[in-house]
Amino acid sequence: MIPSSTPAIEGRAPSQPQPQPGSTSRLRNSHSLGISNSNTSRPDSIGSRSTKQPGIDTRIEDEVENVNLRQDDFPDSQPTGFSDAQERHIRRKVDLRLCTIAGILCSLNLLDSNVLSSAAVTSMLSDLGLDQGNRFSVSIFIFTVASIIFQLPSTIAVRTFGPRIWFSLVTFSFGIITLSTGFVKDWKQMIALRVLLGATTSSIYPGLSYLISCWYPRREQQVRFAFMQSGEVIILATGSLVNYGLQQRNGGAGLEGWRWMFIVQGLCTCVLGIATYWWIVDFPENSHKSFWFLTPEEADIASRRIEKDRGDLIAQELSLRAVVVHAKDFKIWVFACLFFMQNVVSTALAYFVPIILENGLGYSPNQAIILSAPPYYYAVVPVILSSLVADRFRIRGPIITFNALCMITGFAILGFAENSRARYFGVFLATGAYVANWAALTAYQANNVVGQWKRVFTAAVCTMFNGAGGIAGSYIVRNVEAPRYTTAVWVSIGSHLLMISLVGTLTIYFYFRNNRAARTNGAVERTAGFRYTY
Repeated sequence: MIPSSTPAIEGRAPSQPQPQPGSTSRLRNSHSLGISNSNTSRPDSIGSRSTKQPGIDTRIEDEVENVNLRQDDFPDSQPTGFSDAQERHIRRKVDLRLCTIAGILCSLNLLDSNVLSSAAVTSMLSDLGLDQGNRFSVSIFIFTVASIIFQLPSTIAVRTFGPRIWFSLVTFSFGIITLSTGFVKDWKQMIALRVLLGATTSSIYPGLSYLISCWYPRREQQVRFAFMQSGEVIILATGSLVNYGLQQRNGGAGLEGWRWMFIVQGLCTCVLGIATYWWIVDFPENSHKSFWFLTPEEADIASRRIEKDRGDLIAQELSLRAVVVHAKDFKIWVFACLFFMQNVVSTALAYFVPIILENGLGYSPNQAIILSAPPYYYAVVPVILSSLVADRFRIRGPIITFNALCMITGFAILGFAENSRARYFGVFLATGAYVANWAALTAYQANNVVGQWKRVFTAAVCTMFNGAGGIAGSYIVRNVEAPRYTTAVWVSIGSHLLMISLVGTLTIYFYFRNNRAARTNGAVERTAGFRYTY
């Protein structure tokens, strides 16, 4: 539960009399969190920071997204109301409850690609007629299109209905549809179900990344996104081994092995959907609604941590304008392009690694299924290590650039090496690099926007472009180019060279924007003391 005083909505301070409509000024304060005004400031918790004196905001109300001061805007001598030990204890509790279930749920994004790619090296393609023309690529494409269409409204639904209700609903629905896929008779039925599957998964990644960003200060976010990615890839890798075992049941109960893959993993997901209602947590200001989670005092501290970092704990009242107005911010579209280029590669690897291992490297179908697992287990190492470094030194751009260079190297080895073992090493390197960059890119966008609906919009748009990248990625691995897959190699290398260029451009923009704000005592992202992280 939040402090006993009425919580502040974005752009308002609750414990002061509210201005009349049309008022052109408001005092920035954080009285609802027990913070008093001060004329000095201390360095920001992440990124560079200038001194900023609290004052009067004279912009019209519609222009102001967030005007609350954070505890970061006050001197170190001012009591925060909680100790470092209390903060660590709460952080561990949130890690155990939120990051664990987020990693499991986020695996649904890749569970589909895992099952489909494993089934693709069995008899599924011929059984359903997916081996004719581009039908298999269309089955991937149509899933992604449905996901893109529902991305923004379903991410808004996470905030509107709450994470417990929404994520349990979509997870259970995902399980039912996956289970039903085990009984399809032809490629048309498969594609119809994949439309529904794309719609149900549309809120998983943007919704979870948004929820995590609501619970942690910017300086702690990349490691938490890394935890989410680690859980995702561990389950994905384990799923490959489970798929191998289920393929051995080929013919059991009159069903092909690939059907057992969909049926078993669909049933497991239904059970997970039920458990999600009690496992996942609500937003910080509604943490009292979560099952067996924080005490009222701990909830108060968790809320203060967010206000101290960026002052956007409470969302504005939902309106279409409050969401889409952020489309005018160019950097959101740059973030989105980065996600597009990222998913061109990740889709190509996630869906086609078993096919590459079988057709490109000469392994049997069963070997291809098994050997697709180790690169994902390995990916936990670079994603955790790079994220620890990123949060420790509070950097984002250099980590993204390093991961992109590793991905380029991995694809170059995969495409141009002669030795099969060397090419398999290239799969390891590329997989680890792209998984590590998921956490880095998600932290990059979440750290550089302020406001609940702006972060909803950014997460949704980035994931929409991410889905568009998935469409492109589903077409760049062409079996006729086996064993070299020239198109996939060059597109992947080129996309990540462009990614490095865009990150460099944003870094320069953020640097000069921060410096200008420091010289003029100006605000960044319409928030006093906020500075971009790069």
